[in-house]
Amino acid sequence: QVQLVESGGGLVQAGGSLRLSCAASGRTFSMGWYRQAPGKQRELVADITSGGSTNYADSVKGRFTISRDNAKNTVTLQMNSLKPEDTAVYYCNARGTTIWGKSFSSWGQGTQVTVSS
Repeated sequence: QVQLVESGGGLVQAGGSLRLSCAASGRTFSMGWYRQAPGKQRELVADITSGGSTNYADSVKGRFTISRDNAKNTVTLQMNSLKPEDTAVYYCNARGTTIWGKSFSSWGQGTQVTVSS
């Protein structure tokens, strides 16, 4: 039900940082980031609810931080101490419920994150 616009991907060397941002066209219950490396399944990196509850993949805990601005309908993923294994296409995701009681899930187009060694 909502459109997502992603920004912030790029190329960095190991140990560097990147910040991913995603803007939604409307209010959401939760927003988060998933990633998919070549030949691998898409996996959850981190997500956050409108109330501030967060989930992180074990592989990124302590290095990545997710936050959101409910007024702006945006979510940000701050990625520090990046490793080559973080290389993947990162997808923004948003979930919510319409006034009709129907759940929805929206996806961004994906942004490439490449970490060189």
